[in-house]
Order: sequence, then structure tokens, then C-alpha cells
Amino acid sequence: MLSVDGFGDFASTAWGYGEEEKISIDQKIYFPHSLGIFYQSMTQFLGFKNYGDEYKIMGLAPYGKPTYVNDLKKILLIQEKGIFKLNLDYYKFHKKNFNYRWDNGIVEIDDLYSNKLTELFGAERKKDEPLKQFHKDLAHSTQKVYEEAFLNILHNLYNKYKSDNICIAGGCGMNSVANGKIKNQTKFKNIYIQPAAGDAGGSIGAAFATHFKNSNNKRSFQMKHAYWGTSYNDDEILECLNKSSQKIIDENCTFEKVTGDKTLNSIAAKAIADGKVVGWFQGRMEWGPRALGNRSILADPRRSDMKDILNIKIKRRESFRPFAPSILREHVQDWFTNDDEVPFMMKVYQIKHEKRNEIPAVTHIDGSGRLQTVYKDTNDKYYNLIKEFYNITNIPILLNTSFNENEPIVSNPQEALNCFLRTKMDILILNNYIVKRK
Repeated sequence: MLSVDGFGDFASTAWGYGEEEKISIDQKIYFPHSLGIFYQSMTQFLGFKNYGDEYKIMGLAPYGKPTYVNDLKKILLIQEKGIFKLNLDYYKFHKKNFNYRWDNGIVEIDDLYSNKLTELFGAERKKDEPLKQFHKDLAHSTQKVYEEAFLNILHNLYNKYKSDNICIAGGCGMNSVANGKIKNQTKFKNIYIQPAAGDAGGSIGAAFATHFKNSNNKRSFQMKHAYWGTSYNDDEILECLNKSSQKIIDENCTFEKVTGDKTLNSIAAKAIADGKVVGWFQGRMEWGPRALGNRSILADPRRSDMKDILNIKIKRRESFRPFAPSILREHVQDWFTNDDEVPFMMKVYQIKHEKRNEIPAVTHIDGSGRLQTVYKDTNDKYYNLIKEFYNITNIPILLNTSFNENEPIVSNPQEALNCFLRTKMDILILNNYIVKRK
């Protein structure tokens, strides 16, 4: 087991061995040394200042080359037996108190790096400055050096414990690009990363610790899906629609109820196949930051223009950021170079060369995709929707992105409806209710 984060209780990284209900922690890397801080500081330097923007570096990295790897290895010092250190000359966070600030719901944090970083690379990128090849190369190099340090830890863990299984936690566990390289570049065969691997996942650990301390039932729990959030019945959804009926009319939309999942799936799948963008709000909300088919915006992965349509008209985000393919589990081996379980969208794998032209909207510039494997036994409704799309198109994949527009993922029917009405989505499906533009 491995935890890699920005910081925990003065430790950024910890590893050990777990068996049954017992866990031994055998090694920790302490403040101020942190892979998370290394990655966050480079994210800031590249002009992405919001807390949690690191995923943008993962999206930007494939557009660059490893030009600055040797320079970055002056900053992140990779050592033997999984150990790493930061060259603290390039940082200032350890010399003063850094406080998180809230500005209209957005977390702000001071720059973590010192002037020595600008001496090495020149001036930082300003927020609205166009991205140049230098920035893309630096993003690529950051991801590559992070991966080298990360895989160095994993090689050490396998040599130490000789187990085929690894469980990864911590905010850095969200680095799906690095996670996708574990199976091919280490000896681990089974990789488990729960859907809220970051700070929110601490609540699960607290619950487990309390359970095992106070209960005689030591039966373990395996999280096979992420659908643990709130849900809404049709009566609650109808109440929301009726309250907003005038807004719906003003936006030239109508709504109706459809009876039966088969009819609903047929309507949704055909709309997606016809190039429509569908807001899909079903069942319990996902636990964690990934939309996994219950609070999702869905589209046709075959359309080469769909990425631009979504980025410009709905998501209003950077053009370099990719969209994820949700794929029926039994078809993974036909489309991806790795046949693996990825229920929480936590690994990026290469799409087979001969398949990339068939699904350009979910194929990143380097031929990869951050897939989500979809299972009938954990999300029957989403599985059957994709299967219906497969029946129409012979493609067992949907483009899946989070149901939001530069905001947190929608959690209730009103938020979903508001997002639909102010964007250019074509159809909104709330349980069995369909809202359409005329």
C-alpha cells in the first residue's frame, strides 16, 4: 500500500503492508519533501493558480517533449529505495506560513516556489498568457519526472513485499497518466485506487477505523462502485420542473416523462448517435471527483468535432483538455492496449492504433484515453445505455464528461436543469423525465 500526497500529518508519502484488517506503516517521507508539492509548484509556475489545477498539466503534457527533464531533476532529487527529496533552494513554502484563502468559493494559495525557479526557467506564465511550446515542454517534463519518482517508489515496494497487489491513496493517486503505467512498467498486476483518493478519502479511513474498533463484525468491504451519494425520485424531479416551468418555456424547451428504461435508453442513444449532447442525471451521485455515468454529459465519441463543441459551447474550458471514454467492460481488450479494470476512471491507457480514427473525440493527442470500465452489475442503467448505443453504431463507448460548466459537478435536479438551460446542451434526462430544446 502507498499514500502519496501534498502533505498529511507532516508526512507527504507513506508505504507499508496490509493484510486482513491489519496495516503496518514501514516508511514515511516527511515535510518539506513532497511529490505533490513538486507537481503543484510547477502547475502554479505554468499559470494554473487554482488549488487542484494539477490535472491540467496532465492534459497539456502530451503536447510537449521532455526537454527540461534534466533541469527538473535539479529540483526533485530521486534517490535509491523509493526515496526522493526536494531541492529546497527552489522553494519558499517551508520558510513561511502558507494559508489557504477563499475568494468567491475558489481556493487560493501563495506560490510555493522561490525566485530560483524563475532564474532557471525564466518568468512564470501569466494566467491569460497564450500557451507556448516552452510551456507544453515544461508540462511534459514535469509529468515525466514525477512518473520516474513515483515508479521508483513502486519498484522498491515490489522488491520489498513481493506482492502482486498495490493499493494507492493520496491526492497524487489521482494522477491517472502515471497510474496507467504501473501495469506495464512494474511487476504489480492488480492496482486499486478508490474514487476519492485525495483528502476526501480520509473519511473512509476514519469510518473503517471506527468500525473495526467498535464492531465484532470484521468483515471487509470492497468498494466496487462509486454510487454512494444523494438520489432523487421522479416526484422530486417533477416538482423541480414545475417550479422552473417558465424558465423552461423561455428557453424554448419542453419536458415530458418517458415510461420504461428501454424506451429511455433508445431515445438517449439515438440522440447521441445523431450528434446531440445529452445531460444524464440518474440514481445516486458519484463519490469522488469523477463523473461515472450518473452525473454526466454524454456525447458521440465518433465525431471529430465533438471535443471542440463541448469545450466551446458547454464546458468553456481549455482546448487541450481531453474527454473520457466510458466503455463496456467486455470490450476493453478490443479497443485498448491494456485489458484492465478501471471502474473509477483512474488510469490512462493507449487506445489501439487501428481504433483511434473511430473514436477521435475521446482519443488524446498521444493516442491515449482515460477510460472508465462500465459494469452491468454496478450500474445497470448506464451499461444498458452504452449497449444500446453499441447496437446502433457498433461502438461500445460513450464520451463522458462531468455534468458542470466551470463549477462543481451538479448534485441535484435544480442544478442540473440550471446548467442545461444556460448552456447549449440539446437534451436533459432527469431519471425518466426528458427536457428538450424545440
